[in-house]
Amino acid sequence: MKKGLVFSLIIVISFVFSVMSNASKRSTITTRKDVGGKEIRLEIKEGEHWNHRLPLLPWLPFFKIKTTPQIAVWIEDLEGDYLDTLYVTEKTATQSWQKAPGDSTPKEKIRRKSSLPHWTYQRNVKYGDGLYLPTKEKPVADVITSATPEAGFELLSKIEEKYNKVILKVEINNSTDFNKYYPKDAKKGDANYSGGEWGSGQPAIVYATTVNLKGDKKFYSLQAIGHSSPNGENGKLYPDLSKLTTAKGIIKDISVEIR
Repeated sequence: MKKGLVFSLIIVISFVFSVMSNASKRSTITTRKDVGGKEIRLEIKEGEHWNHRLPLLPWLPFFKIKTTPQIAVWIEDLEGDYLDTLYVTEKTATQSWQKAPGDSTPKEKIRRKSSLPHWTYQRNVKYGDGLYLPTKEKPVADVITSATPEAGFELLSKIEEKYNKVILKVEINNSTDFNKYYPKDAKKGDANYSGGEWGSGQPAIVYATTVNLKGDKKFYSLQAIGHSSPNGENGKLYPDLSKLTTAKGIIKDISVEIR
C-alpha cells in the first residue's frame, strides 16, 4: 500500500515538474511593431506532440533528433482572400532546411512544399521555380519571423485599423509525423503521399476563427477547420481530420485576445 502511494506521488510530482518546465520555456514573440492598428495577443499552448522525435539513422534507432513544428499566422477577409501575415517560422520563411540523410539534393535547392501549403497558396506569391514557397534569395521579411519556440508561446502583433472583421488563421505542421494513413512508404501519385521517407507525414492542420476588431468581444478561440494538401501540390483545405492522429496533438489550444 505504501509503495503504491509513493509511486503515485512520484508520478504526480513528475507531471507537475513537466508542466512547470514547459511553462518556463514558453516565450513571447512580437511582430509588426511599426504597424499602426489594433493590438492582438495570440496564445498557442503546446500539446503532447509539439516536439517530434526523429530517428536520424536507421541502424541507430535510439539516436533521435528533436523537431519542432512549422507555423504560419495570417488574416484573410470574410471572403477568404489573403490580407497579411502576422508570423511565420524561420525555416519556412527563409527555406533554411536541413538535409535529410542520403538526400543528394544540394542544400540550397531543398524545398519543402508540404510544410505549410495552405498559407503559401493563400499568400499567392509565385517564385522563379514555379512554387509558392519563399526562397533564400527572396525570404519573408524578418519583422514577422522567428525560430520555432521550444514550447507554446504568445504572439503579440497588430492588425491594421482599416479592417473591421477578419478571419484569423493558424497553420501548423511537424515533419516526418507518419501514421498508418500517411506512411513513409507512400508513393508519388498516391493521395497520402507527403514527400517520401523524409516528408511531412500527416499534413498540416489549419485552425481559424472570425474576429470582429471593432466589436465588444475581446477573446476568441480558434478551432481546427481542416488539413492541407499532404504533398503541398495545392492550397486546398480538406475538412476530414479523421485520419490524423498525433498531428492533432501538436496544439492543445489556440486563443486570441483583442486589445
